[in-house]
Amino acid sequence: MSGGVPAVLLLAVIAVLVLLLLYQRFVYTRGIEKELKQAGGKLEEILRTDSDEKLTVFTDHKALMELAAQINGLLLDRQRMKAEFRRQKLASKKMLANISHDIKTPLTVILGYLEMMRLEYKEDAADATLEKVEAKAKQVAELIDQFFTLAKLEAGDMKLLEERLEIGELCRETVLGFYDMLSRKDYEVEISIPDEKIFVRGDRNAVERILFNLLSNAIRYGGDGKYLGIDVRKENGMVFIDVIDKGRGISKEAAAHVFDRLYTGEDSRNRKIQGNGLGLTIAKNLARQMGGDILLSSQPGVRTVFTAVIKTDETGSAKKGWSDAIPAERNS
Repeated sequence: MSGGVPAVLLLAVIAVLVLLLLYQRFVYTRGIEKELKQAGGKLEEILRTDSDEKLTVFTDHKALMELAAQINGLLLDRQRMKAEFRRQKLASKKMLANISHDIKTPLTVILGYLEMMRLEYKEDAADATLEKVEAKAKQVAELIDQFFTLAKLEAGDMKLLEERLEIGELCRETVLGFYDMLSRKDYEVEISIPDEKIFVRGDRNAVERILFNLLSNAIRYGGDGKYLGIDVRKENGMVFIDVIDKGRGISKEAAAHVFDRLYTGEDSRNRKIQGNGLGLTIAKNLARQMGGDILLSSQPGVRTVFTAVIKTDETGSAKKGWSDAIPAERNS
């Protein structure tokens, strides 16, 4: 019996040592697992938020430290690629703006000469031909002008003034510009503008262009409904201007792309109503630069509504604009 006691004690000691080793291994493994989960969570946050942060892992495990270093190398490469992409994108937008300007200038001169020639050959057989050439040149000039405007907006080169504007007056003036066309085509026109004056804060040229583009779009693509509606309302510090038509409408698939550059949808094959796909893009860009937006709601064949959202102004005082530096003069 006396010889058996040390053997039992030895076995007990060995068992305790094995348990301790297993426990240490378990704790160590759990620690690594916890650190990996933390690192994975942080990496997911960096990618989700598109942050330029680096992955920091507090560990003395050599393999984890090497892994974190490799991941940070990839994140650094990603950051450099993003910066280069932004630089190239801005450069391409500025290049488009410059090209548009360079084309616009000689085209304006050509239009001037065409007008002079048409006046000279008045009542002549050549007059009809010159008139057609002039009409086509004006179409090209309008397209170039829209490209130029959009390029300046996207490149951040168009500075907008911040003025106090009475939106009811602007809406009436814009609709009046379409009066002859609407009367000639027997449109039903409904205008709902409150009697009280509603002021917005925005650039007059920009607001006028937004309204013009939305009305042109409604007449061009919703013309088969022979209806045009304007509804102005004020809610929660914003002014909402609904431009309504009762044409064929816009499908859900097309609605996801109507504000994309050069998108003309199914109507692109119909020359009678074919647009250039820039008007809505410009309107949305202008609205967003002024802290607003352009919204779309369409029930095909029933009612289509484009809504311009603009900040209201009830202060009556002039303030600085949406950027830190707004020029004193208006941009043309």
